[in-house]
Amino acid sequence: MAQSKAVTAAATVSRRNVIAAALGAAATAAAVPAVIRPASAANVSNATNTTSEGARTMGSRIVTRDGVEIYYKDWGPKDGPVVVLSHGWPLSSDSWEAQAFHLANNGFRVVTHDRRGHGRSSQPWDGNDMDHYADDLAELIEQLDLTGIFLAGFSTGGGEISRYIGRHGTKRVAKAGLISAVPPLMVKTDANPGGLPKAVFDNLQAASVVDRSQLYKDIAAGPFFGFNRPGAKVSQGMIDSFWLQGMTGGHKNTYDSIVAFSQTDFTEDLKKFDVPTLIIHGDDDQIVPIDAAARASKKLIPHAVLKVYAGAPHGITDTHKDQLNQDLLEFARS
Repeated sequence: MAQSKAVTAAATVSRRNVIAAALGAAATAAAVPAVIRPASAANVSNATNTTSEGARTMGSRIVTRDGVEIYYKDWGPKDGPVVVLSHGWPLSSDSWEAQAFHLANNGFRVVTHDRRGHGRSSQPWDGNDMDHYADDLAELIEQLDLTGIFLAGFSTGGGEISRYIGRHGTKRVAKAGLISAVPPLMVKTDANPGGLPKAVFDNLQAASVVDRSQLYKDIAAGPFFGFNRPGAKVSQGMIDSFWLQGMTGGHKNTYDSIVAFSQTDFTEDLKKFDVPTLIIHGDDDQIVPIDAAARASKKLIPHAVLKVYAGAPHGITDTHKDQLNQDLLEFARS
């Protein structure tokens, strides 16, 4: 397929154009185009189940005001300091398991959720946008009555937590983390000349319609983990996990989410970050190039700590999990 050839050729093109070469060239077809329940503790399913040692059970759900079921995991001691982690596209809370396991083993209560339309959450036709994502996150935090949170987001999840802070403030948040995150804005505009052309994301949506299963395989086998780089040690397990998580998500939801993560401007949201903030990004990120993302976010959050992982790709939650685990733990404890 043209798409597979494009992924192979990605190592020879500039970093800024890799995502376009790897994903856009494959698009050969045009993109195609409840009962309201009040939020309350009663909408939390199995949220209070504990073991005899007091650890939270894994795998529960809340129901949002517009009737969407959000699946979440609640790991670690119930009385531990709280970390909430928001995942990337087209993944699920499973993509955070290395960090959640590490933090929970070190005394933190770690809550991760599947964004609406992703993973084990329900797949509503509408509401696949950052405002809804942020409001769903707010309902999860409020229904579980979480406070003093270290709130961190990876990739699209970085956009979700940014919009959460922009819409809901930091009264429940003590610290924030942007990990390989999409803010402030991915798409190229007159005000954001360093962004990626809109055609990149249009082609990504078109490729999703043509064969999203193959698209997810090619993203994972290529630029996401940096497996298209010379000398890269390829993990079939990482590729399979990415594909499985992506295919668990809804087709319409993951299709819409491409616009949400690429064309939402988080500039004003970042200006409201008034808590200690950690920004981590790989300088060989071919999916979300560092200059228009982490370095631009640092300018909008001057007090933030920016850590650059030399030579690291986008998917550092897996490829650099030991380093990331340690950095997150140190920041959470600080």
